[in-house]
Amino acid sequence: MSRTSGEGLTEEGMAVPRWLVPLGLLGALVLVLIMRGAGPDRPAVAPAVTLEAIQTDLEQPLWAGVAPGEPNKLYIAEKGGKVYSVVNGQRTLLVDLGPYLTASGTEQGLLGLAFHPDWTKNGLLFVHYSGKESGETVIARLQRENGRFDPAKQAIVFRLDQPYANHNGGSIEFGPDGYLYIALGDGGSAGDPQNRAQNREDLHGKILRLEVGAFEGYRIPASNPFINRPGRDEIWAYGLRNPWRVAFDRSTGDLWIGDVGQNRIEEIDRIPAGQGGLNFGWRILEGNERFSPGRTEGLAPPVATYTHKEGGCAVTGGVVYRGRAIPALVGSYLFGDYCSGKLWRLAPGSGQPELLLDTEMKIASFGLDEQGEVLVIDLKGSVNRLRLK
Repeated sequence: MSRTSGEGLTEEGMAVPRWLVPLGLLGALVLVLIMRGAGPDRPAVAPAVTLEAIQTDLEQPLWAGVAPGEPNKLYIAEKGGKVYSVVNGQRTLLVDLGPYLTASGTEQGLLGLAFHPDWTKNGLLFVHYSGKESGETVIARLQRENGRFDPAKQAIVFRLDQPYANHNGGSIEFGPDGYLYIALGDGGSAGDPQNRAQNREDLHGKILRLEVGAFEGYRIPASNPFINRPGRDEIWAYGLRNPWRVAFDRSTGDLWIGDVGQNRIEEIDRIPAGQGGLNFGWRILEGNERFSPGRTEGLAPPVATYTHKEGGCAVTGGVVYRGRAIPALVGSYLFGDYCSGKLWRLAPGSGQPELLLDTEMKIASFGLDEQGEVLVIDLKGSVNRLRLK
């Protein structure tokens, strides 16, 4: 190994400055590791943070965020079907979808919202809810009229029967490419009894990628991975159990997924921008561990996992922090657990979650305000902003 005249070598071949050599091997190694830990390539130390309630007295909120081009308005959706706008702390009811959905199951109700990228021009809002008829997945389009929405005029864009009341997924998100991404669970029960998540002819246990707009139904983007290949053309990714909250990184375009585990392991997955066709392994694997027979070659591994002994029982997928108020968190993925109320950060390049907060909340969702600051939604009735302590 080449080295400058000012360096010596430890027995392991590590180059160290000559002034460290008299300290001996152990001392030199300790000091070198300390110096390395301070380098710019090391994750910043997690800051002390807290949560500040910005909206309370809500009925099971499941979504909060902003619409394109509206920096001073917050939107909130409740599980029972109501959608509000909030300006200067005052809530206004925009629509009540309650008569059209069922929220009787713990994983049913109004599960997701997505504003069309051209929202300021076309006023199109897309919603994901559990249909009243049988709990089926419904993606519907609403048209803004005089600042509100008439649920009787909704247009059904997509519908999928659900064999059970759980594992419906719930997120819908417009990607940087302008397409709508729909997160769907494996159809429910336990252990994916029909092996739907691995079946590419079945839409359960998948991320779908669709083109939607003011036209009827949906169109399939020509760049979807299974066009002219075995598998449904709507599919973007598969092998998911119950992707409970997905979100795009505003900076990179990567899609982050919190996939709820079976009995032991929760996982975080990531789809690099534009990379369709990934198989995340359920039900062959739970996390990184074998769950049932099947080939493991070519499966996309999780970015991070944690066990139920370590942190709860149901991951709530989060968001990548790109705000300005907490510089030490920039680039970190923030997520939580519904059962334990724990809030973690996954630093850039790290596969080990780091605990930020231990709360009493039922963390059901995350959102971002217009400045990129993180919103944490507590199913028990509040929307909270993460800030420095």
